[in-house]
Amino acid sequence: MQGNFLTAVFLPLALFIIMLGMGLSLTIEDFRRVVIYPKSVVIGLVAQLIMLPIVGFGIASLFPIEPALAVGIMILVACPGGPTSNMITFLAGGDVALSVTLTAVSSLITVFTIPVVVNFAMKTFLATGTTLQLPFINTAVQIALITLLPISIGMFINRYAPRIAAKADNPVKWLSLFFLALVITGVLLQERDNFISYVIEVGWVTLVLNVLTMALGFTIATLTQLGEKSAIAITVEVGIQSGTLAIAIAASPTFLNNPRMAIPAAIYSLLMFVTGIGFASWVSRKQKIISK
Repeated sequence: MQGNFLTAVFLPLALFIIMLGMGLSLTIEDFRRVVIYPKSVVIGLVAQLIMLPIVGFGIASLFPIEPALAVGIMILVACPGGPTSNMITFLAGGDVALSVTLTAVSSLITVFTIPVVVNFAMKTFLATGTTLQLPFINTAVQIALITLLPISIGMFINRYAPRIAAKADNPVKWLSLFFLALVITGVLLQERDNFISYVIEVGWVTLVLNVLTMALGFTIATLTQLGEKSAIAITVEVGIQSGTLAIAIAASPTFLNNPRMAIPAAIYSLLMFVTGIGFASWVSRKQKIISK
């Protein structure tokens, strides 16, 4: 798979399908829950949109990784959750409605916060005098087009053709996983000459990021007494990010056009399934023990 085809054509198409699939399961009610259940939503958004970038910056600053990979870490933590977080929340027995709401609302907000976080990261980690940056307005518009537009189309189909949405939901989800796997494979193949060294350098860093943010999300939700189901949802939302969007921002010619910055998101996207399913299994065993 040629690099220019991957980043210029296939990657935006993959992201469009993934976001369309997410929209097929969303309704207006998912946004109204912000008013109905404000405490859970606000705490979840604060953890995801404020705590997560702070933790990501701390990890990228403390661990000895090259600047482009440090920026890649920050791109990842700037992104919202995705359909995967909703699926893992379901498997863990968490509050799926809260998970979906957090994903939907954070997808709206991060349209504007991503360029701020990423530009800050590039100024901090890249060489002094670098001209690489994301223009705020253009970036916000472009992210909205590749995320909010397909989500809106999916919601429109769900609203006015619910039978079609119901039939298409599962096939689109599986197609989304297939596209995600191809995108990750393509990015890693582009950097295959340095793949082993990248895994050694940044693989364990992304694992620390994933596990630490999930632990912090669970701690915050527990301390604020949101209830077990809400705590599970927030844990997953904080710990599972949209790797496809992060890869698109890093590698696509529309944005940064730097495949190396996409490496953390590619490796993270593989690890998050392992840690997410591991968390779901742990919660399931814990609930069985309590019920006995």
